[in-house]
Amino acid sequence: MAIKDLFNNFFTIEEEEDEDFIQEEERRREREQQQVQQQANKQQSERPRAVQSVPKRQASRSKSSQNDKQLQVAQKQEQGNVVNMSPTQDTYQNGSSKMCLFEPRVFSDTQDIADELKNRRATLVNLQRIDQVSAKRIIDFLSGTVYAIGGDIQRVGADIFLCTPDNVEVAGSITDHIESMENHYK
Repeated sequence: MAIKDLFNNFFTIEEEEDEDFIQEEERRREREQQQVQQQANKQQSERPRAVQSVPKRQASRSKSSQNDKQLQVAQKQEQGNVVNMSPTQDTYQNGSSKMCLFEPRVFSDTQDIADELKNRRATLVNLQRIDQVSAKRIIDFLSGTVYAIGGDIQRVGADIFLCTPDNVEVAGSITDHIESMENHYK
């Protein structure tokens, strides 16, 4: 029996420990509830109180909308199809009228040219001071860039190329004229 009593006392929890555990759980729950209430009070005090008004009904709603439509049609007829052709400050700010000139010394300078084309700026590239192998690589790279953005690349002189994005249109061709001049001076 002594062994049985030993095991009985070994696995029992004293009543005081049970009471302490229960009291501690109650305190923890109370603290959590207080924190939740404090947060709710904070949110209510921080939230601006909006004044809501009830919209008023208009008795002659259909008449006013018909009058508005007639007024808009009359304004459009008076306005016509007139477009201001003078350059504005906005045109200069968005960079659509800029042209960048480049004279790359190494192939890595080509990245700057491609960035300008991506920003929708026309570029004039002078390849006279670079070896022919690097010049061919640069033209190949720029041709791919121009194709990707839907632009155009044109030769405008001996080792000089004009690269334009899709928002710039180049009219005419001076390549034939340049070749005839080169043949004339030879």
